[in-house]
Amino acid sequence: MYIRRKEKKCMEISELTIENLVREVGCAFAAMLRDNPYEIVRNKLELSLRVKFKSELRSALKACSVGDIQAKKYIKEHIKELLVQRFSIQEHNIEKLIPFTYEERLSVQEKFDILLYMYSKKHGIKAFEELLVAYNLDCPKRDELGESFYEITEDEIAEVYACEGFIQLNFMDKLELLAQRIYQEYKGNGVLDNLREMKIDGLSGGVSGRAFHESIWVFYMGKSIHLSFLKFSSQTEFIRVCKNIYRYNQPGQLSQMKGYIVNDMMDGSRVSVARPPFCESWVFFIRKFDVPENLCLESLLKDRNNCLPIALLQWIIKGNQVTAITGEQGSGKTTLLMAVVRYIKPSFNIRVQELAFELNLRRLYPQRNVVTFRETANISGQEGLDFQKKSDGAVNILGEVASHDVASWLIQISQVASQFTLFTHHAKTTEDLILSLRNSLLQAGGFSNEIVAKEQVINAIRFDVHMKKELNGHRYIERISEIIDYSKIEKNGVNSAKVNYELRNIIVCEDGEYKMRNRMSEQSKQLILSQLSREEKALFLREIMEWEESFEKKL
Repeated sequence: MYIRRKEKKCMEISELTIENLVREVGCAFAAMLRDNPYEIVRNKLELSLRVKFKSELRSALKACSVGDIQAKKYIKEHIKELLVQRFSIQEHNIEKLIPFTYEERLSVQEKFDILLYMYSKKHGIKAFEELLVAYNLDCPKRDELGESFYEITEDEIAEVYACEGFIQLNFMDKLELLAQRIYQEYKGNGVLDNLREMKIDGLSGGVSGRAFHESIWVFYMGKSIHLSFLKFSSQTEFIRVCKNIYRYNQPGQLSQMKGYIVNDMMDGSRVSVARPPFCESWVFFIRKFDVPENLCLESLLKDRNNCLPIALLQWIIKGNQVTAITGEQGSGKTTLLMAVVRYIKPSFNIRVQELAFELNLRRLYPQRNVVTFRETANISGQEGLDFQKKSDGAVNILGEVASHDVASWLIQISQVASQFTLFTHHAKTTEDLILSLRNSLLQAGGFSNEIVAKEQVINAIRFDVHMKKELNGHRYIERISEIIDYSKIEKNGVNSAKVNYELRNIIVCEDGEYKMRNRMSEQSKQLILSQLSREEKALFLREIMEWEESFEKKL
């Protein structure tokens, strides 16, 4: 770091507190950026280095709060250097700032910071997960009505810290913890700064209690856990974080007129921020989309007899069938969609349309021809989907069908423009899915007759894979349903055009076990067979026969 020669000696601070250090560190960085290198250097080499340093520092200060991990490390290294060289922080006085060796004087936040730091040294981004598992902190509690909820309290963190015994920290450990504390209050994201980097599903703040800055929740493995032991220091600090966390790529200004913003962070997380008067208080929601390790259906579907849904999903995808993955938010739709992509034929180019870059298919399948598009302020989802027609795509994936135009486009491409389509939707039942898409066709203006619009939906979509999330966070496939189109065939010698369709649950999950509930229709069998190789056809027919024989025995 470049420190002006006249300031190399240690600076005196009226009182050694974290608040004073945060202020002085901010002043030091501001002074570095104000320096005119042409006035204070002696040669061209030093001038070049000084100009480069100022550029790097300015960029890092701008990027560190919006998900750039390397920028954060860069700023923290300079903070540590300032603490030692300019403010003379050493072993003898660092305890005045954080009483590391006096457990009874540590705040709950400081105990949690130390625990997370020590676990991070061993487990990296899995530190929070390991801490939860080691002390069963993600187990449900019961309220006065006997209902389950999830919360980690101050007493639990204090108990965990005591159970860990005396935690040995050397000076560099203490300096790292102090630098992190100063960083998160100066440029970082407050008390959630390190927690945001952990392997979790998401974070939210300002969503409970009378004092919104005291509300932090973590979303982990399908569970929404209230971190009641953790809070921002003030409402001002909470609002500072809300104003900074969404600014990656300059999405515009959050204001009273524009009361919410949804944007990405540099690491791919999605951040949503809202403020009054649109919202009753300042709030933020961070959704993380880390690529799961060893992603496969076997690791996702853990209930008994999981071979049934796994095999059926493989044949549905290999058979190029238009399939919806439905369920509530957090039920595992996106993760399941990422897993089944492996069964798409390698020769098929994949084109993806998302609201935010969530699927990360290139990272999961680097050898596949995959391109992802998303909406921007100037390019609508419909325009992006229209562009895909010119991109040599064979399979279309829609990360979420969330608008009438996208739903209308889904029906169009499912019928004519691609080999097949996969998409997610929030419908609770298959009937709800059909009606929602029918209504979208009517709203988008392509159809005026409800019956015709509904028939278009039934003709386009073949299967509905419905995900379910239980209160304990367990996620599973509740059912795999088939949509059978009877509009163009006769049943029992009578034209059944008025019947339109049948919804048939092929596989259901009951009492923790997957069971075959009904046979697949001959219509779908033939459609799947028409897309398979000779070897695949033989295997598919053999498995279907085994399923049906087993099903007959249980009747």
